[in-house]
Amino acid sequence: MQCQEALPLMHEYLDGSLSRPEALELKKHLVACPSCRERLNELEKMEALIQAAPRPTVPDGLTERIMQALPPAQQKHGWGRWFRSHPAASVAVVFALVMLGSFMSAWNADSELMVRGADLQSVVIQGDTVLVPAGQTVDGNLTVENGKLQVDGDIEGNIVVIDGSVSLASTAHISGQITQIDEAFSWLWFKMSDWATHISQ
Repeated sequence: MQCQEALPLMHEYLDGSLSRPEALELKKHLVACPSCRERLNELEKMEALIQAAPRPTVPDGLTERIMQALPPAQQKHGWGRWFRSHPAASVAVVFALVMLGSFMSAWNADSELMVRGADLQSVVIQGDTVLVPAGQTVDGNLTVENGKLQVDGDIEGNIVVIDGSVSLASTAHISGQITQIDEAFSWLWFKMSDWATHISQ
C-alpha cells in the first residue's frame, strides 16, 4: 500500500467506517511506515481536541427570530405548473383564445355592408339599406350584414340580419324565419355554423 492510499483509510478509521480487511491493510502499512504512523497520531490528537472543545450555546429564541426575519415565501401559482404538465391542453387553450380574439376583432372591424343570397336580382341597395320592393320576390334565403333590410315584397326563404335592423311593410310576405344577430357570440355561432355548412357541401 502506498502512503497516498493510506491517508483516506486513516480518515475512514477515525470516522469508524473502515471495513475489517481495509483496517488490516492499514495496520500493516502503519507498522512499516513511520511517517504515516506520525500522521495518524496527529489526526487522532486533532480529533480529540475537536471533541473536547466546548460547544457553542444557541441563545433561546434565536431560531424563531431568524425565521421571522426571513422574507415571506412567494406563493407559486398552480396554473403555470398545470400548463407545463398538460402541454396539449395548453396549446388547445391558446388556440381557442387566438381564434376567439380573431373572431372578436373581425366582429368589431367588419362594418362593410354585405348582402348574400341565391336570388339578388330583385334586391335594390341604397346606401346601407337593402330594399326588396313591393311586387318583387326573392327566391331563397337572404343575409344582410351591417345594414338595414326593408322588405316590401316577398321572400321565399329565411332572412338573417347581422348587426343591423329589419323593417317589414304590411305588404311583405316571408315564408321562412327571421333571425337577427346583434351580439358577438351569436355572430360567432352563426359564422361557425355557416363555415360548417360550406364544408359539408
